[in-house]
Amino acid sequence: MILNRRNTVLGLFLVLIFFNQCKQGAEESIDVSSPDGKILVTFTIRGGVPHYQISRSGRDVIKASKLGFTFKDAAPLNRNLAVVGHRQSSFDEVWVQPWGEVKDIRNHYNQLHVQLAETTAAPRKMNLVFKVYDDGVGFRYELPAQEHLGAVQITDEQTQFKLAGDHKAWWIKAYQWNRYEYLYQSSAVSDIDTVVHTPLTMETRDGLYLSIHEAALTDYPSMTLAPTGRTVLECDLVPWWDGIKVKTETPFVTPWRTIQIAETAGDLITSYLILNLNEPNKLGDVSWVQPGKYVGIWWGMHIGTYTWESGEKHGATTANAKRYIDFAAEHGFPGVLIEGWNTGWDGDWIANSDLFNFTTPYDDFDMPVISAYAASKGVKIIGHHETSKGIANYERQVDDAFRYYRQNGINTIKTGYVGFGQNIVPVGDTSGAGEWHHGQYMVRHYRMIVEKAAENKIMLDVHEPIKPTGIRRTYPNMMTREGARGQEYNAWSDGNPPDHTTILPFTRLLGGPMDFTAGIFDLTFEAANRPGNRVSTTLAKQLALYVVIYSPLQMAADLVENYENQPAFQFIEDVPVDWQDTRVLHAQIGDYLTIARQDRNSADWYMGSITDELGRTLETQLTFLDADRQYVAEIYSDADDADWDTNPLAIDISRALVDRSTTLSIRLAPGGGQAIRIRPATEEETHSVTPY
Repeated sequence: MILNRRNTVLGLFLVLIFFNQCKQGAEESIDVSSPDGKILVTFTIRGGVPHYQISRSGRDVIKASKLGFTFKDAAPLNRNLAVVGHRQSSFDEVWVQPWGEVKDIRNHYNQLHVQLAETTAAPRKMNLVFKVYDDGVGFRYELPAQEHLGAVQITDEQTQFKLAGDHKAWWIKAYQWNRYEYLYQSSAVSDIDTVVHTPLTMETRDGLYLSIHEAALTDYPSMTLAPTGRTVLECDLVPWWDGIKVKTETPFVTPWRTIQIAETAGDLITSYLILNLNEPNKLGDVSWVQPGKYVGIWWGMHIGTYTWESGEKHGATTANAKRYIDFAAEHGFPGVLIEGWNTGWDGDWIANSDLFNFTTPYDDFDMPVISAYAASKGVKIIGHHETSKGIANYERQVDDAFRYYRQNGINTIKTGYVGFGQNIVPVGDTSGAGEWHHGQYMVRHYRMIVEKAAENKIMLDVHEPIKPTGIRRTYPNMMTREGARGQEYNAWSDGNPPDHTTILPFTRLLGGPMDFTAGIFDLTFEAANRPGNRVSTTLAKQLALYVVIYSPLQMAADLVENYENQPAFQFIEDVPVDWQDTRVLHAQIGDYLTIARQDRNSADWYMGSITDELGRTLETQLTFLDADRQYVAEIYSDADDADWDTNPLAIDISRALVDRSTTLSIRLAPGGGQAIRIRPATEEETHSVTPY
C-alpha cells in the first residue's frame, strides 16, 4: 500500500514537472536566422497559441502571426499548446538541375524544428519546421502519427500573414470560373476585397519585394489568401465539394508556406527558394527528359483557320501534319504539337467531355503514318490529351492512352482541363456536386498523371493546371504548364495589354515555367481576317519573350506559313531553352524587364528586354561576358517608328562587336522589346564587324 501511494505521488510529481516545463515553454521565444544573418524568424507561444514573425535587417516583414488548424468532429489544434522540444540545424549544398533557368542551385539554409503538444489530459502533437534562406523563409506543419489524432478532416488551416505595412500588391481573384486566367490587378493590400491566388507579389514602401506562395504541394489543396484585416491575410484552402478542406490521416505534412524577400524586383526572379523546398529528383536517370522548341497545329484553331472538330476545316489531318513536320525538320525544331487528332471534339466538347477517346484518331488522321513520317525526319510528335472536365473518362483511359503514344514514338504530351468553375466530377461520385480545379481531389489527379507519365518516360506540358510549386525538381518530366492568361487570349478576346508580360515574370512565373506560346508574327491577323482581334506587342517583343518568359518547352506559335521569308525568324531558330545562368539586368514590375541568359551548351548569351505601353531606353552593361574576349551581338530591335498600336511589325536587325566593357542602349518602342544573341566573334569578325 505504501509503495503504491509512493508511486502515485511520484507520478503526480512528474506530471507537474511536465506541465511546468510546458508553461515555461509557452513563454519561450526561439529565433533562427538566415545564413547571412539578415532574415530573422522568431517563434513564440502566446497564451497557448503558436505565433511566428519575420524581420529583415531589423525591420518587420511579417508581424506576429497565428498558426493552427480546426477540424470537423474534433477540437481545434490552435490553442493550449506548449513547446516540448526544439532543435536547430544548418544545411548547405549545390545541386544540379537537369534542365532549368540555371544549372547549379545552392540550397543553403538554417532550420528550426519545434515540437508542440497540448497541455491537456490527452495531448495531441504538432511540429513546425522553419527553413530560413538568404532570399526568404519556408515553413510547414508536421502532424506525426499519434494516439489521439488519426484520420482527420481539416476545416481550416489558420496560417496567418500579418504584413508589416500596406504594400502595393499584384493579384488575381481566386474561386473564379476561369481558373487562373485573368489579368493582374494592382492595388494596396488594404484594397484587396476578395480571396486571391498565390504567388501574391508585393512591393513595400521601404524598398523590399515580397512574394507569398507555397512549395511542394502534394495531396493537399491549393492555398489561396483571404484578407481578414487591413494588412492581414490568412490561408484559405480550396475546399472539397462538401466544404472540408483536407481529408487525410496522420502522419502528414503540409506544403511549405513561402515568403520570398528581395531587395530588388529582379532578385525575386532569381530566387530558387521554391525549388529548394521540394524533394530531390525521384526518377533517377532523366536523360530522356529533353527541353526543346516546337511548332504545332494549334494557333490556327484559335484564329479560325482550322477547327479541332472534324469537317472541312479540320486542322489535324495527315496532310497538314506532314506539312508541319517538314517545316520543323527544315528549321531545326525537335517537336510538332498536334491538337484535335482524336475523336470527341465534335459538338459541345466541354459539355460532352466523356466522349473524348484518347486512342482513336479521326478518319483523316493516320497516327502510324504520321509517327513514322516524323521519325524519318528526326522530329517528335507532341501528343495532346484534352479532358475538359471529364476526369473519370480520362482516368479510365490514361494507361491505354500513354501506351498508345509510346507505341507511336511520342514522349511529350500536352494535357488540358478546360472545365470551368466548380464542375469537376470525381471518379465514382454520384452526388452531382463538382470539385474545383485547385482542391485536394484535383491535386491528387495532377500528381497521379505526372507519376504515370514518368513511368512511361513521357514529358508533360499541362494546361489549366494546378499552379506550379516546384515539383519539377522531384519530377523533372513535369516540364511546363499554363496556369495564367496566355497568348491565345489575343486571338478571340479583348486581348492581353502591353503590360501583361511585364507582370507575369514577377507573379505567376515565380512558381515555375510557363507555356505562354510566344512567336506570333501576324500581329494584326490580316491573314486570318479577324479585324476585332490582335496581339498588343511589336514583333521584336515577341522575340524577346523567348528569353523573358522561361519555359523548357517553347512554341513558335504562329502558322508556319507566317514565318516564311521572315528574317526575324532566325532568332527563334537560334534561341535555346536550357540555360547555364540567368541575370536580371533591369526590373520594374508592370513597367519593364531585361533578362540575360547563358546557353547551357555554348558560350552564347541571349538577352530579352520588354516594356509596357510606354516607350523607354535602358542602358545595359555587358559585365557578365568573359574578360579578354570579343563577341558579336545580333540585335533584333524595334525600328525608330515602331509602335505596338500603329506600326508593330517595324523591326531592325543589325550586328555589332561588343565585349564586357560595352554599354548597350536598348531602345524599346511603346509595347515593344528587343532580343539579342551575343556569341563569341570569329577572328575575321573582330576585324570586319563594326564595334558598338
